[in-house]
Amino acid sequence: MPYFHVVFTLPHELNPLCQYNPEVPYGLLFQTSAVTLLDVAADRKHLGAEIGFLSILHTWGSNLLLHPHVHCAIPAGGLSPDHSRWIHSRYPFFLPVKVLSRVFRGKFIAALRRAYRRKKLRFHGPIATLEDPKRFASFLRTLFRQDWVVYANPAFGGPTQVLRYLGRYTHRIAISNHRILAFD
Repeated sequence: MPYFHVVFTLPHELNPLCQYNPEVPYGLLFQTSAVTLLDVAADRKHLGAEIGFLSILHTWGSNLLLHPHVHCAIPAGGLSPDHSRWIHSRYPFFLPVKVLSRVFRGKFIAALRRAYRRKKLRFHGPIATLEDPKRFASFLRTLFRQDWVVYANPAFGGPTQVLRYLGRYTHRIAISNHRILAFD
């Protein structure tokens, strides 16, 4: 069955928050990307189906800098609401990327606002000023004004290739021995 590879990325402005509160933003990244996929796929305008997927968190980019994102491997369709038939994706990139991006942004910011109100976040060092409710609200507004990156493509090389690619990162550290040039 054809698969799609979808990636949800947090804006770099959230990196300091991720450094001081990794469990909260990473948990929200998983939750809100999943709900975004389920909600947009269930909408009859886009797919009208119940989907399944596999998600894996990556916290760094190829340059070894903090770059939180979730990779999702998704079959190219889903079950009809009554579970009687398979519905194939109508789009070359599974679901409209702009829609996924906007829904994801809204869900993540709303969840982050709830976490703030419930005092689930800690504010130290360079993010200490965000403890102030007005500054935190202003920070959220700047996040909401920008486009968030959601990448979608048919799985490169098929589902086996995507699962191998993602699987290599499930029990790995950022710097493996072959990437170390020198140490002192």
